Order: sequence, then C-alpha cells, then structure tokens
Amino acid sequence: MRAVVQRVKKGSVTADHQTTGRIGKGLLVLLGVAKGDTPSDADYLANKIVNLRIFEDDSAKMNRSLLSIGGEMLVVSQFTLLGDCRKGRRPSFIAAAGPQKASALYDNFVQQVRRHGDSVETGRFQSKMEVALINDGPVTLVLESR
Repeated sequence: MRAVVQRVKKGSVTADHQTTGRIGKGLLVLLGVAKGDTPSDADYLANKIVNLRIFEDDSAKMNRSLLSIGGEMLVVSQFTLLGDCRKGRRPSFIAAAGPQKASALYDNFVQQVRRHGDSVETGRFQSKMEVALINDGPVTLVLESR
C-alpha cells in the first residue's frame, strides 16, 4: 500500500457533483492498493498515519499526532499512486490491485482509522473525484506498507 499524506487546514472530495467527504484540520490521505497487499498492510498504515507526529506543539515542533490533536482524516482511493512511469510515456498500472481487492483493503484501512477514534470521511471508490484542500505547512509525506 502506498499513501500520500498531507497535513491540511481543511479538505473535501466531490464525486458526481456531490460532496462525499469534508474535514477541518487534519490529514488528507490518498491511498493506493497494490496487488500483493493484505489486511496487515492496511492495519500497519492506518496505525502509522494516525500516530505520525506531524502537527506542531506549543513550541512549533512537529510533536503531535492526529490522535493527540483530535483531528479529522479524509481518505481518497487513488490507484494511480501505483503507476510506473519508468518506461515510455504512458504509466503502467500493472502493480495496482484489482477493484474488488482494492475496495476491500481501502474499507479495511478506513475501519482501522475509525477504531482509533478518529473522525474519517471518504471519497467514493472507483469514481472520478475532485479533491480540494488547503495545505498546512505544506507538510506532505509518502508512506508505504512494505
């Protein structure tokens, strides 16, 4: 699994002209599922992301996690994160999991985050979406489960 994690002041996602998720201060997570991924990959990433100390404390140091600030998370599926652009000019998505497996692991990731007590909003799986955000920092990290 691959995740692009962005610290945001607010974010939203729209599918078919309908807002499916909206958050205030927290994290926007773009999540891609690879062919060999398992539920343990989703569990690992969910735990890692909610505990990442990337929010500033009173001394302006990144010492606080999403859990400690009571922030929100917006999770958007993004199979294009698994695109391989090393050859040619068109990305290859052969490493991305198929829709059925990817959907199940995406849902597993969201459930794991919710178990930590975080407020989680989502996009609509396998839909064309528009994502809006106000970056905070900006702070953007790429995490992988392997």
